[in-house]
Amino acid sequence: MDDIKYGEILMPGDEETQKEQETSVRRKFWPTLRKAARHIPFSRDVVAAFYCALDPQTPTRVRGILLAALGYFVMPVDIIPDFFAVIGFSDDVAVLTLAFSMIRGHIRQEHYDAADRALENEPQSMKTA
Repeated sequence: MDDIKYGEILMPGDEETQKEQETSVRRKFWPTLRKAARHIPFSRDVVAAFYCALDPQTPTRVRGILLAALGYFVMPVDIIPDFFAVIGFSDDVAVLTLAFSMIRGHIRQEHYDAADRALENEPQSMKTA
């Protein structure tokens, strides 16, 4: 995957696109994270990004980038299918890493605190996937 494809994936999109992505991310995030957690070395950052993307205080462009990256993460069909164990999540990791570099500084401590609580308590939606 080249930079152009990454750029296409991480387009913040308009308000309608962001709402659609948010709905998809809210529904699929925890089941996908549960499957990917052992393959993604920065799961805490991914969960913090989830909370940042849902935070109304987060700037619209940043929310859009994060929702696009998280939308790609939860998408059942992507460039490298996730059922290929470790390498299946490598494209997801690349997209998330690029998104994090684009929005550096917008994931605040409160998002990490929420991530820590969620990972410690293993949300109900994560258990039922």
